[in-house]
Amino acid sequence: MRRPAPAAERPAPAADARGRRARRAALAVLTAAALLGAAACGSRLPESDFEERPSAPRGTPQGEPLRVGVIASATSPVGGSAFTGPRDGAKAYFARLNDRGGVGGRKVEVHTCDDGGSGVGNNECVHKLLDEKKVVALVATTALDYAGAPRVSKAGVPDIGGQPIGSAYDTYPHLYGIYGSLAPRDGEPGWDGKLYGGTEVYRYFKREHGARTAAVVSYNQAASAAYARLVKRGLEAEGYKVVSEQVDFALPNFRAVAADLKDRDADLVFDAMDTHGNAQLCKAMDDVGADVTAKVTNVQNWSSTVADDYKNAPRCRNALWATGSSRNYEDTGHPAVRAFRDATKGEKTHSQWQLEGWAAAMWFTDAAKSCLASAGEVTRSCVDRFMSRGEPYDADGLLLPVTYERRSEPPQKRETCVSVARWKDDEGWVTQGDMNRTCFDVPQLSYQP
Repeated sequence: MRRPAPAAERPAPAADARGRRARRAALAVLTAAALLGAAACGSRLPESDFEERPSAPRGTPQGEPLRVGVIASATSPVGGSAFTGPRDGAKAYFARLNDRGGVGGRKVEVHTCDDGGSGVGNNECVHKLLDEKKVVALVATTALDYAGAPRVSKAGVPDIGGQPIGSAYDTYPHLYGIYGSLAPRDGEPGWDGKLYGGTEVYRYFKREHGARTAAVVSYNQAASAAYARLVKRGLEAEGYKVVSEQVDFALPNFRAVAADLKDRDADLVFDAMDTHGNAQLCKAMDDVGADVTAKVTNVQNWSSTVADDYKNAPRCRNALWATGSSRNYEDTGHPAVRAFRDATKGEKTHSQWQLEGWAAAMWFTDAAKSCLASAGEVTRSCVDRFMSRGEPYDADGLLLPVTYERRSEPPQKRETCVSVARWKDDEGWVTQGDMNRTCFDVPQLSYQP
């Protein structure tokens, strides 16, 4: 155990608070930047790439369970609940599956591991799950620092439906992020170290709501400012007039930013900040009477905690819009969403990340069922072949169709669809249009992960 630092070595309370906020801001930027390429599709591996892999336990249909691992940075420096949604969604799916007999009569045994949000902890989780528990696959990985990704790939263990917080899912074979990838995945991120994302979100608000002026708010912090520049590029590519706003990281003056947004008649507000910063900005916007068409957030903040997170900003709260690549968890008219909500009705909160964790668990289950039907057993190599077979997967309509390819050249333009919802206090997140028809042929812009 690491001993506490002597008092003289410990950061002052203000410095420590700034450090915590820095980590939260970095998380928000990492997640948002990764989600920029969320609609990109992914990679098929040739049979020669499949290495020898340990098998899952053999047995009769009522034999040994199928072991899967779930890594989540549950106690990361950015907060205890930031990374648990996908894990909880996956666990809920497997619990329901086991109640109904499992896969071919075999239960799915879920082994979770909290990596603490560190690279060291992540490597320890990978060792525990791969080498000790002998899991047949990882499911719904949600790691702040996926340092163990090269080891997972080298072992040929399929990692199914993970959240692309970093660039691992566009770097290594055998890793299958929830949104797919077109990249070669040969050990280097994307193409020559660059990833690509589309401008479909900006096109949506321009086409559907006539937005013409967009503000981008960031901290005067390197990662936040870099992501803000990326958003600005995308908006400008779609013909927006862009208003760039930056606040001091240690002492942010959100009221001044809000007043300027009002004066500049911004239609949209995007940001490169954490949830706390967004809530403070929204409060300031309410205080000065800055009304916008949409305050746009991403899938990580698409949750039922909005009412509490933005409790002091009712007008701005009801201007919140979220975009992503999965069906709104509130869309209970859809049978697959209804199944998810029925199985998680005991949860205090619901989120889009929970639904995507549920979809990841479904993905593994479909792979396992295919293996039993075709080969009579569930092995790492068989599951991996199912994942890399080159056919789109939509988790019974929960996801925009996800595919994996290995393109030697990055896409310059693509038709990309987007899922959109807006918050209303009396209804929660309300779906805006059919995500499978809200599609745009948009340019793909490069960025450094």
